[in-house]
Amino acid sequence: MPRTFDIAVIEGDGIGPEVTREAIRSVEAAVSLEGASFEWTSYPWGTEYYFEHGRMAPDDYLDTLAGHDAILLGAVGHPEVQDHVTLNGLLLPIRRQFDQCVCLRPSYLYDGVESPLRDKSPGSIDIQVFRENTEGEYANVGGRLYADRPHDVAIQTSVFTRHGCRRIITAAFEKAATRPAGHVASITKSNAQGYGMVLWDEVFEEVAAGFPDIETESLLIDRAVMEFVRRPESFDVVVASNLFGDILTDLAAIIVGSMGLAASANIDPTRTHPSMFEPVHGSAPDIVGQGIANPLAAILSAAMMLEHLELPNAAAAINDAVKDQLAERGPRTPDLGGDSTTEETGEAIATRVASTTGAVS
Repeated sequence: MPRTFDIAVIEGDGIGPEVTREAIRSVEAAVSLEGASFEWTSYPWGTEYYFEHGRMAPDDYLDTLAGHDAILLGAVGHPEVQDHVTLNGLLLPIRRQFDQCVCLRPSYLYDGVESPLRDKSPGSIDIQVFRENTEGEYANVGGRLYADRPHDVAIQTSVFTRHGCRRIITAAFEKAATRPAGHVASITKSNAQGYGMVLWDEVFEEVAAGFPDIETESLLIDRAVMEFVRRPESFDVVVASNLFGDILTDLAAIIVGSMGLAASANIDPTRTHPSMFEPVHGSAPDIVGQGIANPLAAILSAAMMLEHLELPNAAAAINDAVKDQLAERGPRTPDLGGDSTTEETGEAIATRVASTTGAVS
């Protein structure tokens, strides 16, 4: 019996609507492989909503999203609104409310894409970063005292729990067990952060003991940043706290060619709540409306959504189309050295997918 999936779409801000349209186009071209169909429910939330209503989304927006099978997000952010307003007004509450504790961000050097690092061959960089997504340095714990006075005090508290550390570290080891390299690197700063990061290190050692066939290393964040540049080929699965994972994945995206290739998934492993899929690149206000935004990160994020929804053939069709189009130096946007528009690039991907599925793009 055909399966129908109900997907919440938050195109959001900046280039979000431009790239999300292309992601949906590719999904529609792919799902016939699975005998599935998708219903897309679009919500006009983001900074335009904020300008009109004084908040990023309605008060009950989390209840609204809870009824969907997954969430496809374009981007959040506007130059006239402070980032802490946009993130805490929409994105971060979704991650926390739906316990999307695993943020998976892959970085792969495709054939046909040049790394800014010297002499890196296609496929030599293949990193899967598991970022803890609901606590750590981004926990919304703290406050302001004597705000806007000379003796203003701001306290921002990182929160690390044994439960939270264990589940993200375990997820990383489980992934490494399915990959040929079988290696997990933990990124920490326990020499300076002697409580939360020490707990992280202890849990990492405990979890590692249950996976004796997986090789491990533990790096301080400052060294990890250096090694991502010096020896990116040596990394396989990386597990990091909320802040460190965020920093490392921006760097990883650049060393494989472009933020326009940076896909991500915010996953509730229990599948109790909807998971959310989004490109990492943000709203890119400097190129809005120019038609040059790279849609591949959004398309690859949609493929991750299909994998999570247990539609592997559809996901593979999209991933293969992206891989082949890049290898053959097909349509691509300027960030990858091309001269195609967002729509032309996305349409070419959808056409390749449709040639696999027999669908009409």
